[in-house]
Amino acid sequence: MANPMMHENIWFDKSKVESAERTYQEHRAKQVDGLVVQASQGGQSDLAGQIARARQTITNTLNTGVGLGIGMTVDSPELAARLGAVEKENAELRQVTADLQAAVSKLTARVNALEGGSSGAPKSTASAPPAASKQEEEEEDSDSDVDLFGDDDDEEDDSLAKMQAEKKAAQDAQKKTKKVVIAKSNIILDVKPWDDETDMAEIEKAVRTVQCDGLKWGASKLVPVGYGIKKLQITCVVEDDKVGTDLLEEEITKFEDLVQSVDIAAFNKV
Repeated sequence: MANPMMHENIWFDKSKVESAERTYQEHRAKQVDGLVVQASQGGQSDLAGQIARARQTITNTLNTGVGLGIGMTVDSPELAARLGAVEKENAELRQVTADLQAAVSKLTARVNALEGGSSGAPKSTASAPPAASKQEEEEEDSDSDVDLFGDDDDEEDDSLAKMQAEKKAAQDAQKKTKKVVIAKSNIILDVKPWDDETDMAEIEKAVRTVQCDGLKWGASKLVPVGYGIKKLQITCVVEDDKVGTDLLEEEITKFEDLVQSVDIAAFNKV
């Protein structure tokens, strides 16, 4: 009887292995039954005994070998080689584990020995405190010879005052030489007229008449808006602490006969 799994080298499915083993044993049992029939017909008692023993062997194999892997042999050379490699690797791992255990044991013994040596170190002799007390007495005698009411304090005060004065003078000089950074901004204004008949040259002339500390006018140009109307786009640089956008808008819109509105087109820090 052909088995579809007979060409596989290794069977990993337990149920398939058990089924194949059972099929094989049943096939052998059928062959044994045929031999029994022949033996009964021929009257050969010895053959019948052999058949009975074979049946018992098959029964024992079915009861003990299937499902437990007992009595099963490895017929595949590839599987045998893998098993051998696994056994070799296990042996090497056991050896590495044994070496690590030995190293840990040695380190533990060494640490215990070092701790025992430090705890058993000889303590300082009792003669040390008298020596220390003798040194303290000598220091007290030397301190008693110091004149607490001498002129040393006055000299130290004069030196300290002189050092403080020099330090203050150096700081003042540093402040004077330090360059003051003034925050400035670059502003582009859009000045719009009432209609296309407004003289844009007059608008620019009026805008540039706005003068104050921290304001400097720059380049200008006319930009078409629509329906023949153009707006004046003018640039200025201002100091942030002195001039603001509100001031510029207020001063320019005072020319109400020429200017309809003022917008901030761009505002960048310099």
